[in-house]
Amino acid sequence: MRTTGMGRSFAALLVLAMACGCTVRTADGDGDGKRRLPVRIEVPKRSTPPADDDPKPSATPSAPSAAPAAVLWSRGDSGRDVRELQARLRQVAWLYDGPTGSYDDLTERAVKGFQGKRGLPRTGKTDTVTWKRLKDMTREPGKWELYLMGGQPADAPDARCLTGRVLCISKTSRTLRWMIDGRTVKTVSVRFGSVGTPTREGVFSVYWKSRHHVSTLYDSPMPYAMFFSGGQAVHYSADFAAHGYAGGSHGCVNVRDEAAIAGLFAQVRNGDKVVVHW
Repeated sequence: MRTTGMGRSFAALLVLAMACGCTVRTADGDGDGKRRLPVRIEVPKRSTPPADDDPKPSATPSAPSAAPAAVLWSRGDSGRDVRELQARLRQVAWLYDGPTGSYDDLTERAVKGFQGKRGLPRTGKTDTVTWKRLKDMTREPGKWELYLMGGQPADAPDARCLTGRVLCISKTSRTLRWMIDGRTVKTVSVRFGSVGTPTREGVFSVYWKSRHHVSTLYDSPMPYAMFFSGGQAVHYSADFAAHGYAGGSHGCVNVRDEAAIAGLFAQVRNGDKVVVHW
């Protein structure tokens, strides 16, 4: 069988199309009984393969780790802010002593307990995060919560205290100044009678001292008692030492510092003046 030049050309195109996977489209006959050469070869579209079959994620810089919370107070610190910390710890039952205003081992232990309970680092140091959590759980403490166990500053002495030997006692600041000729020798925190048995105000004098006194009315010890008005006296109170201003007396002026009241008892004489004022 003979193949014409046109047939040979068409056959070559078919071979080429088969090799590349192309489609050959031919023109229809135009009425003269002859077949035309293909008018075009269609090349199938291919998607472009990725440059890397297993692309590696682009390296992104890691976020810097958060800076540790700033420490506000730690063991050895002191002051009014430490008192507030201790008062708030008392409100949530993590501290039972104080407030003393001194960041001691008991305070550090209480802070560690509070931190551990809330999933915070147990450092024992009060940082900004610990302080915020504690403030969110508590209320602003009042003055006598801050000074529950004493240590508050004394107010100015009454004018009647500026001459002679005087036990100058302020109900406003709850303090007793031992004064000689206008000079303050010693200042201690004191507690007064309750509403039903108030401590009397006015100018009195010490008329009797009793080192190991026991109340015949209430059958309670009154060590270092210095009586100034009827059965009311300045004396040491173990209850005041243990519970602070959470309690009250039966009218006496309680002192919680036993060493301080022992010193006063040794210095004060019968006849020395006592001024109880607001």
